[in-house]
Amino acid sequence: MSPAMPVVPRSLPTDGACPHGFRVCREAMGHLANGRFDVQVRSEPSCEVCTRLETIRQMGEALRSRADATADLLRLTARLTANTTLEEVLHGVYDGFRRHVPYDRIGVALLSDDGQEVRSIWARSEAPQIRLGPGYQARLAGSSLQPILETGHPRILNDLPGYLASHPHSHSTRLIVEEGMQSSLTCPLRAAGRPIGFLFFSSLQPATYRSLHQEVFTQVTDNLSIIVDRTRAYQRLVELNDLKNKFLGIAAHDLRSPLALLVSFLDLLADPATAGDPAQRERIFARMEATTTRMLTMVNDLLDLSAIESGQIRIEPEPVDAARLLADAFEHHRQLATRKEIELVREGPATLPPLVADPRRLSQVLDNLLSNAVKFSPKGTTITFGARPEGDHLHIWVTDQGKGIPAADLPKLFKEFGRTSVKPTDGEKSTGLGLAIVKKIVEGHGGKVEVTSVEGKGSTFSARLPLAGPPNR
Repeated sequence: MSPAMPVVPRSLPTDGACPHGFRVCREAMGHLANGRFDVQVRSEPSCEVCTRLETIRQMGEALRSRADATADLLRLTARLTANTTLEEVLHGVYDGFRRHVPYDRIGVALLSDDGQEVRSIWARSEAPQIRLGPGYQARLAGSSLQPILETGHPRILNDLPGYLASHPHSHSTRLIVEEGMQSSLTCPLRAAGRPIGFLFFSSLQPATYRSLHQEVFTQVTDNLSIIVDRTRAYQRLVELNDLKNKFLGIAAHDLRSPLALLVSFLDLLADPATAGDPAQRERIFARMEATTTRMLTMVNDLLDLSAIESGQIRIEPEPVDAARLLADAFEHHRQLATRKEIELVREGPATLPPLVADPRRLSQVLDNLLSNAVKFSPKGTTITFGARPEGDHLHIWVTDQGKGIPAADLPKLFKEFGRTSVKPTDGEKSTGLGLAIVKKIVEGHGGKVEVTSVEGKGSTFSARLPLAGPPNR
């Protein structure tokens, strides 16, 4: 902080004041004006001016604390900008601000791409167990977080158990209280003028945030918002580069192998011995058709996912006869299931309410879910395909009687190239892209996709689509 000339009043009242108090008061104010906050107090009990020096000392302490916090924030910001992952950044925040911000827990939640949901991405706590951790998500609209984002003002709750008693349906508060937290401070995160999420400070003690200066928290969150946004963008570039490399790997391996197989089939067809055997020629043509179909599916998946990732894919909603669309998908996949000696059955009402959706993209969703069920179901089992209205959404589900999916593999399901340890029952090939495409299309409609599975009993994949179509369309 650069020195400044002391700002000292030209005269001070001298009634009841001693020369010592008058001189020390001038020196104290001069120190503060020059950015020196270590004001020493040596007062005379009978001096009126000296009795004011304690107030000046306290002011100096407060200013020094804020100056130290600002300096620490700048140093921490410089260190954090050198980190490449969001987790490194957040651990740096947790370790770096204990001197200025009281907390026993920090959590971070970010808005989903469509701004409709708040998703916890990171938490660190001194409590024995974290009950509200990464993966927890909730709708923003109508929640107590929405006003914080709209106003841009932090929210202080110095009695979390009391708040929970008056808001018993707040599931997130209940989880925090179960961790042992007694008070909290919620700060909005904004970058480039737009909201991106929340930073949650929590304490094991009540009334922790009663007398704190919110300017310190505002400085923290303003700087952290920029760093978080930059780090997310960097990580996204890394992920896209990794995705590109995987695309090239598939082109080099998974497409090269079937192409080599086709060349071999052509050589067989050119062999005079094969030319005179119609049955063998028919078998070769069938194998060639299956190979080219698999290659075409793979290429389409790659192109679709590439378009989705680059933001080029468009959801073009229109009024859709959902019952007809589902019936067409059912008939097509029933034939495929029959070839594998699997029974495909329908559930749900015969008629469905009007639906606004992109019919081509919705057909992709149905085809991927049904073909996946056939691919991973053994002979002699049943696949159930159903749909029904639930409130203002259409619920579509596909249930199989396959091997089920191990709990450790569930997080891989809707990610690009997210192959699990479960293998197709008839040697079918999988790119690991189908469910990633399903998730992105459903979310592009403003819907949600999920899975439940029990090992040894089977799995159910569900998609819930808003009947009125994508929001803000």
